[in-house]
Amino acid sequence: MTVYFDELETRDPQQRERDLMTRLPSLIERAKGAPGWARLLGHIDAGDITSRAALARLPVTRKSDLKQLQQAQPPFGGMNATPLQSLSRIFMSPGPIFDPEGCGEDWWRYARPFHALGLRRGELVQNCFSYHFTPAAFMVEGGARKLGCPVIPAGSGQTEMQVQAIAALRPHAYAGTPSFLKIIVEKALEMDADIGSLRRALVGAEALPPSLRAWLREHGVPHVLQTYGSADIGNIAYESMTDGEVHPGMLLDEEVLLEIVRPGTGDPVPEGEVGEVVVTAFNPDYPLIRFATGDLSAVLPGMSPCGRSNVRIRGWLGRADQTTKVRAMFVHPSQVADVMRRHPQVRRARLVVSGEMANDVMTLFCEVDQPQDDGMAAGIVATIRDVTKLRGEVRLVAPGTLPNDGRVIEDARKFE
Repeated sequence: MTVYFDELETRDPQQRERDLMTRLPSLIERAKGAPGWARLLGHIDAGDITSRAALARLPVTRKSDLKQLQQAQPPFGGMNATPLQSLSRIFMSPGPIFDPEGCGEDWWRYARPFHALGLRRGELVQNCFSYHFTPAAFMVEGGARKLGCPVIPAGSGQTEMQVQAIAALRPHAYAGTPSFLKIIVEKALEMDADIGSLRRALVGAEALPPSLRAWLREHGVPHVLQTYGSADIGNIAYESMTDGEVHPGMLLDEEVLLEIVRPGTGDPVPEGEVGEVVVTAFNPDYPLIRFATGDLSAVLPGMSPCGRSNVRIRGWLGRADQTTKVRAMFVHPSQVADVMRRHPQVRRARLVVSGEMANDVMTLFCEVDQPQDDGMAAGIVATIRDVTKLRGEVRLVAPGTLPNDGRVIEDARKFE
């Protein structure tokens, strides 16, 4: 029997959608009080943003924009609705990109994934995310503390000490990257140390391939759940299980609103199609609105067997930034989207750059209802030249021909 964190997890999906739309205007109004958001949304009447269609008309802010925004107005680009002096921590990720943490309980929302893992009050967690500059360790620590679970602030590295701490303190759960957990288990085997108390693990920050999940199960850690999050948003989605069986997909957190958009644009794609993850976070301190993570994923249809009713995504499927250089000029996914906008007959497009170094061939594959329409192809060729300032070929193909992998630009050149 599944025990849920709260009643929000099992809401009727239509009720959840109504609740999110009802909350949108006040979030946008609060964001407009921050100077950075005022520049982006100052012309928007927050009371008008009560549907996904209305939300989709707002600009997308990309993670790749943060460095420039923060340089122009340190430390957060004017995107924080709570002033600096009222925050609890400031983190620095490579870039540098600075991220705030407010003073609220479980500010990054990691109690839900810990609860889904089976962690309960009083159980001990060995936290092996880094406590140095970046927020991951504090994210999961906040979730553990919300559940009433003490934490060993182990950090990363010092593998032998990690094993010694597990053997002596008998923690119930591990938090950290899956690869470091494997290293710890291997070191324990080498030391002939008993770390059998460690039966559960909440992992993130890198991929968990099925082979590694199986290896961990075979070596004494049977319950491993992945999370998907970012240093800007915190928990976005997490896996769930029933009776030890991990279910497909990752459940959205109850405090985020998800859109999947065509890479390089803010245009939502049909359900099931791979695109870029765009998140609106209901965070009063740092209200990110249509924040493009740069990651690819897709909505997984249907409800999770665990009984939680929120939307599921397929997990991390790659990076959305597919900008490439052709004949000394950059070609961007947004330019492919521009070509599609000018030719609405095109359902989906994929620009393939082939050939060899200094002899690039650029071909735009377009899914259309009438692939034999030479006049349409000629018009698209002209648009490619106008938009990219480069010559390109066009191949019209039938709907469903192109792979559903989120790729808008494929670099297939040979550089050997």
